[in-house]
Amino acid sequence: MPDVFLFSLFLFFLQYGVSESYKPVILMHGILSSQRDLNDLKAFIKKAHPGTETYNIDAFNDLLSLEPMGKQVRIVAPMMKKIMDANPQGVHLICFSQGGLVCRGVLETLPSHNVYNFISLSSPQGGQFGVPSMLKPFIPAVSREYLYEVFYTSVGQNVSVGDYWYDPHHLDLFKKPALKVFLAQLNNQTANPYSSAFKNNFLKIKNLIMIGGPDDGVITPWQSSHFGTYDENENVKEMVNQEYYIKDSFGLQTLNKRGSLHKYVIPGVKHTHWHGNKDVFEKCIEQWLD
Repeated sequence: MPDVFLFSLFLFFLQYGVSESYKPVILMHGILSSQRDLNDLKAFIKKAHPGTETYNIDAFNDLLSLEPMGKQVRIVAPMMKKIMDANPQGVHLICFSQGGLVCRGVLETLPSHNVYNFISLSSPQGGQFGVPSMLKPFIPAVSREYLYEVFYTSVGQNVSVGDYWYDPHHLDLFKKPALKVFLAQLNNQTANPYSSAFKNNFLKIKNLIMIGGPDDGVITPWQSSHFGTYDENENVKEMVNQEYYIKDSFGLQTLNKRGSLHKYVIPGVKHTHWHGNKDVFEKCIEQWLD
């Protein structure tokens, strides 16, 4: 009987032991796309780590991704929380493009999250100051220099891109308390009664992995994927020179000091190819999914 029991136990661990050794992964898609677009990334994960539970968030797909960012966070947060509660060992987040800001909003506003590694895949964490071709049908046909007149209004803040539009020539409007620009609130660069909670919640992650590259073609400037922005002369201001980093407004400096910030610069990858690029997965993502 003991031999039969031990043999059965061996078969159990042979079948289920691998899947239990990897934390589940939650995926969040980007703008004008859907959960289906991350199926290639999901396949990479399944092949590299068989048995890994992978959850592809089915919300704000396609045109619905243009909904206000605050609304997206409010709807997505409980969906992710349900997954987290079912996996008390912790989860990883991989969030692509605009989805990286949705996920950051979830992390900063959800006090009881258990996210271990947050992988921000070509996401405009520093904001956006350029209109890619795929968005031109939905944005007024004016120069980007004048789009602040649209985006920095109550109407413009009802479009997702307006919520993270970062015009270096009009930061007074970006930070205007009455406007409550989504990204300014996440950065704690404007009046926010929950600023301490935002920072404390964000610092619960173990690692922040930032992935981007010079040939992205959509994120503008591309260094925004590493929390960079343009300055008033439209030169790139890197993360460590940002006001929110120097003041440690939401925890970036703290994460860096504890060795939890990890930056990857990968040339030759177009924006819509990041999640389907096997080299990107193997070099930048796979090692963080243990």
